[in-house]
Amino acid sequence: MEQWPFHDGNVHNLLVNRRIDFGHDVGHSLQMHSSLIRRLSMEQELEGHQGCVNAVAWNSNGSLLISGSDDALINIWSYSGRKLLHSIETGHSANIFCTKFIPETSDELVASGAGDAEVRLFNLSRLNGRGFNDGAITPSALYQCHTRRVKKLAFEVGNPNMVWSASEDGTLRQHDFREGTSCPPAGSSHQECRNVLLDLRYGAKRSLADPPRLTLALKSCDISSTRPHLLLVGGNDAFARLYDRRMLPPLTSCRKRMLPPTCVNYFCPMHLSDRGRSSLHLTHVTFSPNGEEVLLSYSGEHVYLMDVNHASGSSMQYTSGDASKLMTFTPVLNKLEHRPPLSGVFQNGLRSRGKTAAGIEKCRMLVEIAKRSLDNGTNIFHAIEACNEVLDGHGIDIGPTLRLECFCTRAALWLKRKWKNDAHMAIRDCHNARRIDSSSFRAHYCMAEALEQLGKHKEALDFAVAAQYLSPYDTMAAERVENIKKHLAAAEAEKSNKASDGSHKGEPRTGRVLSLSDILYRSEANSDALQDGPRSEREDSDFNEELELDFETLISGDEGRDVESNIFHGSLNLRIHRRGDSTRETGACGSPSSSSQNGVAYQVHILIFGMDCKWFKFPVI
Repeated sequence: MEQWPFHDGNVHNLLVNRRIDFGHDVGHSLQMHSSLIRRLSMEQELEGHQGCVNAVAWNSNGSLLISGSDDALINIWSYSGRKLLHSIETGHSANIFCTKFIPETSDELVASGAGDAEVRLFNLSRLNGRGFNDGAITPSALYQCHTRRVKKLAFEVGNPNMVWSASEDGTLRQHDFREGTSCPPAGSSHQECRNVLLDLRYGAKRSLADPPRLTLALKSCDISSTRPHLLLVGGNDAFARLYDRRMLPPLTSCRKRMLPPTCVNYFCPMHLSDRGRSSLHLTHVTFSPNGEEVLLSYSGEHVYLMDVNHASGSSMQYTSGDASKLMTFTPVLNKLEHRPPLSGVFQNGLRSRGKTAAGIEKCRMLVEIAKRSLDNGTNIFHAIEACNEVLDGHGIDIGPTLRLECFCTRAALWLKRKWKNDAHMAIRDCHNARRIDSSSFRAHYCMAEALEQLGKHKEALDFAVAAQYLSPYDTMAAERVENIKKHLAAAEAEKSNKASDGSHKGEPRTGRVLSLSDILYRSEANSDALQDGPRSEREDSDFNEELELDFETLISGDEGRDVESNIFHGSLNLRIHRRGDSTRETGACGSPSSSSQNGVAYQVHILIFGMDCKWFKFPVI
């Protein structure tokens, strides 16, 4: 059995060459070396909270760890002693979602943000002489400006006087400890606090092309440690936004909703940029230590690393519609190659002798190992890592032939692994391969398979036919074409059956039938436009609002019911009422009556399977 080598080489060789390769960050390479990462294991489990731990953060030198939990406690831990030093009763009335040490304060000041919409500041010097169960202490500062949960705090390196808080109310606020220890002032409402740095209550986007319309419930924010004027925020849509604080308007209050300021850039994987409104949202955004990259974490999705500087040439920029262009067959592609700048080949102006030849030989070996893993169906993950090493680490040294082979191999590996969105990664690699050689059989064949996995049968058929044309005697291509034709015919038949089933049920309908997601989307849009005041209740969960639905049917007796299948046939009128509406009037199907002034109503036609029509409540996220 072949021993799988580490794709990034041998640790011993890395250490031996550290004095020769002085332009390389050996320390970083050691920390991220695959042979060391595989040895990671849990060192110790720290016990001290009674609820879910939502936030952990190190101090500046890594000697202390701070944690915040659903039990509303802040715990301070010693890393060297692996023990609990302090446990603080914060006074928060809901889950703590974020807590951090404030820089340049000798680890004496910590801040927390919670589901009670409050930001609190604590001075740990008041705990001297107490035991680890310190109990409650009075906060040094208390900010109650937000109206929804505070999900993340951010600090500027070297600045001990400010904290920035991101909240689900759509605002990012700047709190200056020198200006006051409480906000809003006594007798004032939260709307009078003039500390709003970003007002994104009209900031959420459904897709890259759509204008922002809804409230962007902020989930995370970060300030670059190397360029502190750069601010990164993420919320309940797919787009992370980069702002230059020097270009933002002065601090303002939230009395009036403002259009969102222009951001420097959006960050989002291409295949997630045009999905419309769904449960997909960002849970965390942050800068890398050197400020050159941003990390994006999505709910129910992957974690993505992206370049901040598009000018470097190593990152990809795209516009609305580019995702669909990747999936559309074109006979000939412009053979444009995205190669890193030549300056990356040199170290101190001189090319390393013998290094290029050794690197090319290493790349050939890695590609061959990846191909064998593909054929055997083993070590798929490490085979992908090997291709990553070739394309990302040595792409400047290898020629187009080896690069084409590596792109096609990695695309096939993505399709075999079948993790979430691996098919989209395969489409990207196939597209890059076709840019190198527009007559590549493997690129067209893998593209057809990737599109078929995504259910895009028409587009898949175009690429499969092209692959069959490029290799007429290949039996796999012919089988792929026949399979796609069968799937396409089945999809068309299912679509036709649904259309015919709906044509004779109920009264004739005009216009597009609204789906439940359309109704909820429009309901939220109207809610955001009408409700601009404070919220009286503060929730501890992700369910921000309740709506009531009522159904009315014209079904009489058993005329519209299939007893055996328990299916109701007929037209139902669905109306939505915001919680707290004083009236809930329903009209006959086809002529809905007016509801309360703040109510939102839509008429739809639906078919309900296996359930009775009745009043019920459900939460809207």
